[in-house]
Amino acid sequence: MSAHTRVVVTGLGLVTPLGLDVQSTWQAVMDSKSGVRALTEDWASDINSRIAGAIDADLSNVIDKVAARRMDRSSQFAVIAAKQAVADADILSNVDPLRLGVAFGTGIGGLSTVLQQMEILAERGPDRVNPLTVPMIMPNAAAALIELEIGAKAGAHAPVSACATSAEAIAWGTLMIRTGRADVVVVGGTEAVINRLAMAAFAAMRAMSNRNDDPATASRPYDTGRDGFVMSEGAGALVLESLDHAKARNARIYAEIAGYGMTSDAHHIAAPDPDGAGAARAMLAAVADAQSQLSDVVHLNAHATSTPLGDIAEATAVRRAFGSHADRIAVTAPKSSIGHTLGGAGAIESILTILSLVNRVIPKTINISDFDANVELDVVKDAHREIASSEILALNNSFGFGGHNVCIAIRSY
Repeated sequence: MSAHTRVVVTGLGLVTPLGLDVQSTWQAVMDSKSGVRALTEDWASDINSRIAGAIDADLSNVIDKVAARRMDRSSQFAVIAAKQAVADADILSNVDPLRLGVAFGTGIGGLSTVLQQMEILAERGPDRVNPLTVPMIMPNAAAALIELEIGAKAGAHAPVSACATSAEAIAWGTLMIRTGRADVVVVGGTEAVINRLAMAAFAAMRAMSNRNDDPATASRPYDTGRDGFVMSEGAGALVLESLDHAKARNARIYAEIAGYGMTSDAHHIAAPDPDGAGAARAMLAAVADAQSQLSDVVHLNAHATSTPLGDIAEATAVRRAFGSHADRIAVTAPKSSIGHTLGGAGAIESILTILSLVNRVIPKTINISDFDANVELDVVKDAHREIASSEILALNNSFGFGGHNVCIAIRSY
């Protein structure tokens, strides 16, 4: 294997506030629906932001109840999404376990389990703490559980880079295949931290929207009325495979992971670099790694969290990277529909990008009533847009606290 080994996507899995699988999530996006709702739980009553993209669904039909009790909610989502992707790819009977890997991460991890067990410790004493607490809260839990579920023996990596986590997992999976460590890698990310502590902490940072009276329109990237991101939860999983391995087994191929770029800002622990230099370098690196030209990029799935500063910083970075060609890149922001799934965002939105390429359509960004003129981008906002090109190179941006920048270049197949 070499750096030029082609890596393709042969399986997809999703768990989002819009649906518990790929088809239902994509259909909801195409129907311009919002997965954001008001939080009615007692613990949220005194928090400034009381809205979230919470998954309000019975998971008992898609995951074993006994197994679920041994997992944090974030790991439950991860396992569900990974099993979908593996089944979609029909890979387990077609790969040597020694050539099967995992790269799956989370930005925050098992915080809900931490809070639950702290309450049990305080109220009922140390003898009643769940003996599986440590495996439930460790950041590599999702990667480990997926590795166990599918019998992957080529290695299991668990990147943690805040909201860039699952995009970084895609990059690591691509690297594992390119360097010959694996033929197939299950990649992705997950998050489930809609709880009192996480919501209060982000609210204290004034990072979240307070549009409590209208949850469905609260996440509004590029709108002048945006006032912060909307917390969400979910997971995305992809099966990556070397092109040679996929062709040898006559696999269905969705798209190609053509390249990636990973940089850091060295600017601030939470705020984006306003000049967008690090993000621009990530996009340029992804295009170069894809052995493509800047003019080849026709679509960008933006990180666009709906924060006043973040959306402008990313728009600045796109213009810095692409110059006048930025005018010819169709931009969409799916967080307007889903909210921000933190460590799960990069994988979830890469899957939506792939579906855009497969279906030759870019979903519109919803909730834009007054477009911010400071965003000098061609944002798809009035209606879904068909893609005329026969061969498409798209980018998916993911940026995380700490200055982590990851860009995935995805080519139609």
